[in-house]
Amino acid sequence: MTQLGIADDWSALYIDGEWTEADGGETIAVEDPSTRETVAHVPRGTEADVDAAYEAAAAAQEEWAAAPPARREEAMQSLLDALEDQHESIVDLLSREAGGSRAMGETSVQLATDQAAEAATLPRRMKGEHAASNVPGKENVVERIPAGTVTVISPWNFPLNLSMRAVAPAIAAGNTVVLKPSTNTPIVGGLLFAKLLAEADLPDGVLNVVTGRGSEIGDRVASHPVSDVVAFTGSTPVGRQVAAQAAENLATPAMELGGNNAHIVTAEADLDRAIDAAVFGSFVHQGQVCISINRHLVHESVHDEYVDRLVERAESIPAGSAHDPGTIVGPIIDESQRDQMLEYVEETVAAGATLETGGETVSIEGVDDSLVVAPTVLSEVTNDMSAACFEHFGPIAPVISFSDVDEAVALANDTEYGLSGSVHASDVAAGKAIADRLETGMVHVGDQPINDEAHVPFSGTKASGMGGYNADEFLREVTETKWISLQHEPREYPF
Repeated sequence: MTQLGIADDWSALYIDGEWTEADGGETIAVEDPSTRETVAHVPRGTEADVDAAYEAAAAAQEEWAAAPPARREEAMQSLLDALEDQHESIVDLLSREAGGSRAMGETSVQLATDQAAEAATLPRRMKGEHAASNVPGKENVVERIPAGTVTVISPWNFPLNLSMRAVAPAIAAGNTVVLKPSTNTPIVGGLLFAKLLAEADLPDGVLNVVTGRGSEIGDRVASHPVSDVVAFTGSTPVGRQVAAQAAENLATPAMELGGNNAHIVTAEADLDRAIDAAVFGSFVHQGQVCISINRHLVHESVHDEYVDRLVERAESIPAGSAHDPGTIVGPIIDESQRDQMLEYVEETVAAGATLETGGETVSIEGVDDSLVVAPTVLSEVTNDMSAACFEHFGPIAPVISFSDVDEAVALANDTEYGLSGSVHASDVAAGKAIADRLETGMVHVGDQPINDEAHVPFSGTKASGMGGYNADEFLREVTETKWISLQHEPREYPF
């Protein structure tokens, strides 16, 4: 496979095994968040294109579902080979399209590789059951079969692996897929997948990619009657709408939504470890991670030292263009996201918090209206202030003081979200005792909230989602059980 790049032609949709122009013939510009320059154009798909994608997916599903496990495993192996071959190209695409630093790009490829490798094991894990029967001479067989057509709606923050974790296992389990990537990252979150799977020799229609504006085609994608599963990653407000639209067609919604993740640091915690974790968990990829630290809950006895040390570390982090190899904090994806997070900071300060550092943009030479937000630390924050009660999704670290563990747990749980979290205490046992009391789908003791391993379930509680990803969790989402009974002997009926 030739090396891919942002300069390649990305102006066609991928439907029914063919690269095709959007129905209306229009395209959408893709902007590099670091330079603010247009770097590519992708199709502006229409509802007619969406319908064509689902028609192709439905037509291909029966043949692909009947493919033997080894055939589907081979397709995933081909995907793994393509990821390895295109490693550097993908890191560059993530930088140019998503504003990702080198570290973010490497992490994305690593996660995507892990997810594709896990997906390669699924065809041989689709095992059924044998159950005894109360009826004489009857044998009960329960088979696990593909759900049908899976809709994948992926976000812009980690577009490669957040598309991969749904697309790869869905196809590996014998489903067909319609992928709608974010408008901000339509290449690496969408069209790239068609090229990565080019050598897999999939039947036409197994994978279909439709790019376009969510405001124009999003409702049709989420509510399409052909869809059997809708896998969505994004904000809770949009997720509620997508889940409702999926439910109208009795499609299974697999939703990973917003988070308001707490990083709890007790009086007895090792501050060196807690600060190291805090810096990574707050500032990696500009905080644009659903499982990043949204609130730092710190015991009052170590609060001031924690803030001072966090400020020192925040001010030392290189911030600027994602194309600078030394950059850690790069640009926010677009103006609306940047302006919203800065507004949260302003509202929090107006409510009585102290801005310790940051709270402003960082200039990039030659770029007007920079999207880079300086690593920001706020102290004297309360749970009801904007930067704490909302998912700020930026390089912002609001620090909240607590007096005892009971208060810390109450503060952590005082949110509609329940995605991830982290705890630093005197030892692992003490941290585990706190973790057990947190209302989240995931908690990491002695670490920070940003963890994802393809063989471990990934899911949230409360308003952070429904259903789950990774391993057997997502396999259950994209498959169904089918009971077949075999009556070997004549059965006696009462009439």
